[in-house]
Amino acid sequence: MGNMAGVAANNEEAVQAWNGVLFERFVQYRRIVTEGLGAHGEVALRLHPPRPGERVLDIGCGFGDTVQRIAAVVGPKGSVLGFDAAENFIEMAREEAEAAGLDNVEFAVGDLQVTEFDRSFDFAFSRLGTMFFANPVPAMRNVRRALVPGGRLCMVVWRRKLENDWMHRAELVVERLVEEDENSDEPTCGPGPFSMGDADVTSQILLSAGFEEISLRRCDTEIQIGTDLDEAVAFAMALGPAGEVIRLAGEEAERMRPELAAALREGLAEFERPDGVWAPASTWIVSAISP
Repeated sequence: MGNMAGVAANNEEAVQAWNGVLFERFVQYRRIVTEGLGAHGEVALRLHPPRPGERVLDIGCGFGDTVQRIAAVVGPKGSVLGFDAAENFIEMAREEAEAAGLDNVEFAVGDLQVTEFDRSFDFAFSRLGTMFFANPVPAMRNVRRALVPGGRLCMVVWRRKLENDWMHRAELVVERLVEEDENSDEPTCGPGPFSMGDADVTSQILLSAGFEEISLRRCDTEIQIGTDLDEAVAFAMALGPAGEVIRLAGEEAERMRPELAAALREGLAEFERPDGVWAPASTWIVSAISP
């Protein structure tokens, strides 16, 4: 495969995954993903609100729900650029923003590791979009360079897998039953969702990228991972660490679907309540300033 336009070689595989199979699965489970992750994004925006008139960069914007949310806050004098490596997400986000009649919003496809912006921003926001860079320092340095002096960064990243028991537990259940195929041709999602789970590692990435006044605030908010246990099991098998193991194991995992589903039902049963399946989820809300 030739080098994708403007994608660092070590991110090509991740972009392929996000633009293909992961995009399809995110569309399928969009409500769970945006509402669940949205809860953590809302806390971040409450703690670090964009201001009216500001120019905002939304990193890894996905479906663009946060772009629309921020666009309403910055108002007609402000603007938001939604940025994502996966073209399919951006196409959908663009269509929906147009349908919503937003004229202070733009979208761009690219890889932050190799993107230099031709404009500057007052505020950069990311809800669970910065953990997938193969080389996070150059990516975050490009964000810092795009910010005006004194510009603010706020990003939400998963804390460690152990602090997110529903994902960890699902992965352990699957790993117990499935041999991962070392030779799988399936693209992986990059370093994975927990690459910034360690506070010191994440602080160091931002310091190395030239940010100052770095703070991490822990956010623990339950998220709904299914309207019922069946949906929660299907979701765990499609996305997150367990879904990734199943996808990379290929045919063997497909053959074992019923067994895997039964084991996951047992593993996730304690999260079930009358109003759905709710799991404790833990993120860092990270803030920093561009000097």
